[in-house]
Amino acid sequence: MSTEPTSTSSAKLTPTKNLMLFSGRAHPVLAQQVAELLGVDLVPTTAYDFANGEIYVRFDESVRGCDAFVIQSHSAPINEAIMEQLIMIDALKRASAKSITVVLPFYGYARQDKKHLGREPISARLVADLFLAAGADRLMTVDLHTAQIQGFFDGPVDHLLAMPILTKHVKEKYADRELAVVSPDAGRIKVAESWANSLGGAPLAFIHKTRDVTRPNETKANRVVGEVKGRTCILVDDLIDTGGTIVQAAEALMAEGAAEVVIAATHAVFSGPAVQRLRDSSAVEVIITNTLPLKDDHRFDKLTELSIAPLFAQAISAVFEDGSVTSLFKE
Repeated sequence: MSTEPTSTSSAKLTPTKNLMLFSGRAHPVLAQQVAELLGVDLVPTTAYDFANGEIYVRFDESVRGCDAFVIQSHSAPINEAIMEQLIMIDALKRASAKSITVVLPFYGYARQDKKHLGREPISARLVADLFLAAGADRLMTVDLHTAQIQGFFDGPVDHLLAMPILTKHVKEKYADRELAVVSPDAGRIKVAESWANSLGGAPLAFIHKTRDVTRPNETKANRVVGEVKGRTCILVDDLIDTGGTIVQAAEALMAEGAAEVVIAATHAVFSGPAVQRLRDSSAVEVIITNTLPLKDDHRFDKLTELSIAPLFAQAISAVFEDGSVTSLFKE
């Protein structure tokens, strides 16, 4: 009997990579934009709620051996969005996906990143632990409220920056103005400094404010620190929730003699009175990205919405092809 190996037994299988993109129900428009830019289709998914509020998810095609990217923005109702994404991750893990990257345009609970008072949770850490327990291998998000949240997840975290998208718009529209970059509080001066450098070394200012940690969503703008008189002030923040802080800051800048105020933020949470406050504020433009879905009645004349989809598409492509995500932010 011959012992020579046959061509079948000696053949080596060449592993193939397979990018598959999945979307929860929180922000399907953004997920579809990312899919189109990547040149892939969103994986057909059956998802619905039971009568008691429990969530059911099943993927309608095989995911075995794929590199899975699960997009879900944590929009209101935020707990349902998080739970649905966790269930999707668990389903992928049990269906033998090779790797699972959690794509978070907006990271829920990011503002609860430390303890201000005794007997408080650190909810941002808990969310990261939940993703790890569900089976996530990697997180991808944009403009975290605080950068140290990257250390809460025991694995790779791609922290993307929306600043290049926002500053490009500002440069194109306000190129002929004397600019100043303003942070709404002292804690975000480093971010504002990056903005100032990107805008050609524009002067930097910040608003000194006070906050009562026992009263959420309430701050008081006290005074402007820095030279803003006669300048177009670009007031930058990571998110706008109820709008109180950013609108107070805009009014303080106008009171100090600013020529005009432009508000720029990545995440449009827009809770409660935010839209009315922004619409009635002295700001000439409010620039946001579409990390969160925007209701029709939350749109107003001076609101500009920029798409974050190209950033996520580039980052997903870089991760899938084992490229550099950091290189996306080199100017």
